[in-house]
Amino acid sequence: MSDHRHYNVFGLLVSFRILPKEVENKFVLMEALVPPGLGAPLNSHAGETEAFRVLEGEFEFFVNGHKVPARACDTVVVPDGAPHTFTCTGAHPGRLEIINAPGRMHVDFFRGVGQPLADDTTLPEPPACPPDMAHVMQVAQATGMTLLPPQVEAAK
Repeated sequence: MSDHRHYNVFGLLVSFRILPKEVENKFVLMEALVPPGLGAPLNSHAGETEAFRVLEGEFEFFVNGHKVPARACDTVVVPDGAPHTFTCTGAHPGRLEIINAPGRMHVDFFRGVGQPLADDTTLPEPPACPPDMAHVMQVAQATGMTLLPPQVEAAK
């Protein structure tokens, strides 16, 4: 298993602050630096609860089909299994603190699809090409994450 803590995941800088193995497999604490216009694909995961705290910037979340705008100091909780996504909507990169419980699924997914980065990386390079979706889907299935097609319009 890799001991890297920083990954380029779809153009986001994902940094593991606390790994599940360090806290008796109870949770993972991550930070994500998200360039404007980027975010996470629509996904769901049974067995993992997730919470996002906006540290900097402006984001738009969709949780269970509901639009949730969020700015610095806001917290967005995703119930276990709820479809969700987010996008950085501000003009500058945003920062999120993310907790997943128990977290192993997210560690395995991000390490499986991400590119390891040096500890001093401040912002990853933009993706040079679209991700290899066959590989991404394979990793998602292996870790228990479900990637969903984008929603055309979410409920208000």
